[in-house]
Amino acid sequence: MRLDIWLLLGSTLILSAIVAVRLSHHLGLPSLLAYMGIGLFIGEGGPFHINFDNAELAETLGLAALVLILAEGGITTSWRNVRPAVPAAVSVSTLGTLISIVVTALAALWLLDVDWRVAFLVGAVLAPTDAAAVFSVLRRLPLPPRLTGLLEAESGFNDAPVVIVVITLSTHSTAPDLLELAGIMVYELIAGGLIGITIGWLGAQALRRVALPASGLYPIAVLSLSVGSYGTAALAHASGFLAVYVSALVLGNARLPHRPATRGFAEGVAWLAQIGVFVMLGLLASPSDLPGQIIPALIIGFVLLLVARPLSVLLSTIGFGMSLGEKAFASWAGLRGAVPIVLATIPMVQNVQGSETLFAIVFNIVVLFTALQGPTLPLVARWCGLRGGDEPRELDVEAAPLGELHAELLEIRIPPDSRLNGVEIFELRLPPGASVTLIVRDGNSFVPEPTTPLRAGDTLLIVSTDTVREAAERRMRAVSRRGKLAGWFGESGA
Repeated sequence: MRLDIWLLLGSTLILSAIVAVRLSHHLGLPSLLAYMGIGLFIGEGGPFHINFDNAELAETLGLAALVLILAEGGITTSWRNVRPAVPAAVSVSTLGTLISIVVTALAALWLLDVDWRVAFLVGAVLAPTDAAAVFSVLRRLPLPPRLTGLLEAESGFNDAPVVIVVITLSTHSTAPDLLELAGIMVYELIAGGLIGITIGWLGAQALRRVALPASGLYPIAVLSLSVGSYGTAALAHASGFLAVYVSALVLGNARLPHRPATRGFAEGVAWLAQIGVFVMLGLLASPSDLPGQIIPALIIGFVLLLVARPLSVLLSTIGFGMSLGEKAFASWAGLRGAVPIVLATIPMVQNVQGSETLFAIVFNIVVLFTALQGPTLPLVARWCGLRGGDEPRELDVEAAPLGELHAELLEIRIPPDSRLNGVEIFELRLPPGASVTLIVRDGNSFVPEPTTPLRAGDTLLIVSTDTVREAAERRMRAVSRRGKLAGWFGESGA
């Protein structure tokens, strides 16, 4: 087929996926359902009869897409919201994941006609929540920041231990030595986390000191550092998935030039990765094999939703001060997506007996229970008595280095609920070396006077020397959160 035809078909497919995103957003459904529907439609059972059955290629492309999705998740995650929930998220991602694997595997052994290996693979591939599904749905809900941080951090952390378990079960025909497996898991997680922190910190220090010739290079550099941490960890036989998420989290929360542009670029790449991986997985699925596994999928899915997930959350969050309502919502909000289906391709590549059945069961569970859980999350949040706080939205700060002038231009957009609204310029009390030079309001720009009041929706241009840039940002965040008397309330803007 000619290149122009391929380009036309590819652009049509992506545009169709974008329209599907709009429809799924209106219905409250994760967009993955629409993407997989497109894949099934153009696959062997649809009118286009595209036959794609290369499980090895699907595994490779799927893992690559997950790396990009995890990188975007780390870049766009607020460390301020995640930090209080990290200990609980680590517990849920490790202890909770192991509990979920065991409970689901025992249920599969008891209720389905499968051997122990396939049963534990079912439990393992279904254990992790999906970053793309969690981010796309939960960030639209007004939940307490700590709960959102827990669920986001869990979805970023829990891929790493599960990948180790799935690969071990897929490559060993006999039961693995549990002590050896535990040792491997501890090493890979610790080493992967340290590699991610190191690359993220070193990359942030370098990007803050080097003025690149074009603003578009900063997003590419940040994403490349995150992806590079995956490769570095893999070469060290550590967890690449944990490394990429942690490094992206460090870079995404560092004070780097052109942060909003970096976030936008990462989101665009992640959307493209999501579209590609879900359409590919829809192509890989055989429509003729799916109906026969609906009943087993419903059985295991309800065990996972009503027993394994609640039990894992309940036991792994003991001592972390979570209310019963928060635990109930966290149990229901364990959304599955691309991760379980991609992991289900690993046994297929290793020719594990029963892997085709495993793939069909997992595919059905993801589709059926995502359709059940996604739209009901707002209702469940109300039942659990959960609502977000009244904290104002964080400032969106865009920074551009001014090269040889040893200064930076900060662009700050004032959100609607910011306490900067009504504050006069002189009341900001910016540090010496920083000054508001221009305000853009309702499409018109003007140079402010010291007594000019700020308004919600304004865009400010602040010129700052390198030495006081961080102090100026902290002061603006402090006033945005607590008003012009932020200092009296102990708000530092950190």
